[in-house]
Amino acid sequence: MSVVHRLSAGWLVDHLSFINQCGYEICDSLANPGGVALRPSVTSSEYHATSTFPATSSRDGPGLGHAVGETEGKTVKTRYVFREEFFDISKPHIAAAPEQQLLQGYPEVSFAEIKASSSAEEPREGTKSGGDDSVAGARKQKRKRKCVFNQGELDALEYHTKIRKLIWEGTLHLVQEGLKSGFLHHATTELSCGKNVAPGHVDCGLAELCEMAKQFPAVNDSDHPAVHVLDDETSSPEQDLLSCVTENNSNCAKIVVLMGQKYLVPPKSSFLLSDISRLQPLLNYKKKYDVIVIDPPWENKSVKRSNRYSHLSSWQIKQIPVAALAAPDCLIVTWVTNRQKHLRFVKDELYPHWSVKTLAEWYWVKITRSGEFVLPLDSFHKKPYEVLILGRVQGSVKEAQRKSEDLLPIPDHKLIVSIPCGLHSHKPPLTVLAEFVKPDVECLELFARNLQPGWTSWGNEVLKFQHVGYFTVLRNEN
Repeated sequence: MSVVHRLSAGWLVDHLSFINQCGYEICDSLANPGGVALRPSVTSSEYHATSTFPATSSRDGPGLGHAVGETEGKTVKTRYVFREEFFDISKPHIAAAPEQQLLQGYPEVSFAEIKASSSAEEPREGTKSGGDDSVAGARKQKRKRKCVFNQGELDALEYHTKIRKLIWEGTLHLVQEGLKSGFLHHATTELSCGKNVAPGHVDCGLAELCEMAKQFPAVNDSDHPAVHVLDDETSSPEQDLLSCVTENNSNCAKIVVLMGQKYLVPPKSSFLLSDISRLQPLLNYKKKYDVIVIDPPWENKSVKRSNRYSHLSSWQIKQIPVAALAAPDCLIVTWVTNRQKHLRFVKDELYPHWSVKTLAEWYWVKITRSGEFVLPLDSFHKKPYEVLILGRVQGSVKEAQRKSEDLLPIPDHKLIVSIPCGLHSHKPPLTVLAEFVKPDVECLELFARNLQPGWTSWGNEVLKFQHVGYFTVLRNEN
C-alpha cells in the first residue's frame, strides 16, 4: 500500500512506492524488440515489492534504453521501476524563516500579519542561495511589488488563514510519525533554499498527436470496435489507440509504441488518448463509474503567458458529460488550484451543473524528505498544498433515502501528505479513497497523465508519465 501512516488528521503516503507496486513487469521477450542484451542488475530477492518502502534504487540499475532478450535455458522477466531521483526532494524550494519551519511549533499569526508579510515576500523569494549579491539586489528591485491586493488575493489570504492551523498541525503529526518510523529523515544540514536536482522531463508530444488525430477520417461507430485489447504485439496503429479505449486485461504490463516512443501500460488498466473534442469513444465504452477523479487544466495568467500547457475555460469544463459517465451515487473528486475563483466555481457552479453535492475539502500537502514544507506555508504566490473538492452525484429523493444507509460518510478537512514528484502535475495516487467506497468499484480519471491498475484513464497526455524514459529497467531470471 502507498499509505505509510494513518492518523485522524489524514494520511502520509509514499507516491514512489505506489508506482513501483503497480506491476510493471513484462512477462515475455517481445517486450523489448530488437534483441539487445541487458546486463544483469537487481534480482527479485533484492526487490521488495510488498514492502511499504521498497528498496529500489535507479543508481544500481542499468542505464535507460537497454532491452531484454532470452538467455539460454532461462526465462527472462523485465521489471521497470520509476526513477527515484524524481522524488529526491531533499530541501525546500524556498527556505522558510526558522520560526516558520514545521518542526519549530505552530506560530499564531493573524490575517493582518499574513497580509503584511505577503506584501514584502517577493523580494525575499527572488534571492537564491549562492547567488551574486548584485544580481540578487537587482532582482529584488525588479520584483518588488506594491503593497496593494486585489479582491482575489484578499480572498485567497482569508481562506488560507482559516485552514493554515489545520494544515500545520495535521502535517506536523503525520511528519512526526514518518520520522519515528524512518520513512522521513531529519535534515543533516541547515535548511536552505535551492533547486532540487532532478532529470529533465521527456517530451513525448502526446498533445500534438491528439491534434493530428483530428485530421484522421471520421470513424463509423457501428463498424469500429469500442475497445482495443492489447496483445503481445508491441505496435498498434495510432488510429486504434486514438479512436477507442485501449485495455490491458493481462496480469503483466504491456508496452505500446506511439510515433516511435515506448509507453508502459500497467496490468488491468485501460485508457483513451484524446482531447476533449474526441470523448465519444469513452462514452461508447458503456461503463458507469463509481469514482471519478478530475484534474482540469485550469486557466490562469501564467499558463496563458507561457503557452506551455493547454487549458480549458470554465465553460468548457462544464461540458464534460459527467452524467453520462457516472453511476448512481458516484463520488466525484476535483483537483483545484489555490485560486478562490476556481474553488467557488467548482462548489457553486460546476457541481450543481453536474447534480453533484459538495461533501468535503481535502488538502494535498507537499513535504521534503526531511518533513519540511516544500514552500513556506504562508508563501504568497504558491502554497505547499493543493485542494481537492469531494462530492457525490445526487439522484431522486426516493433513491437518496433508500441508499443513504449504504454510503460511507466522507470526512471533511483530511490531509494527504507526501513527498511530491519533481515532474510537473504528477499528482499522488488517491488510494485512500478505497476506505470510503465499496470493493470492486469502477474508477475513472479525467485529464490523467498516468495510468493505474484497475482504473480507466482519459486525457490528451494520458500516457505522459508512462514513457519508459521515466523508468529504470531491472532484470529477473527464472
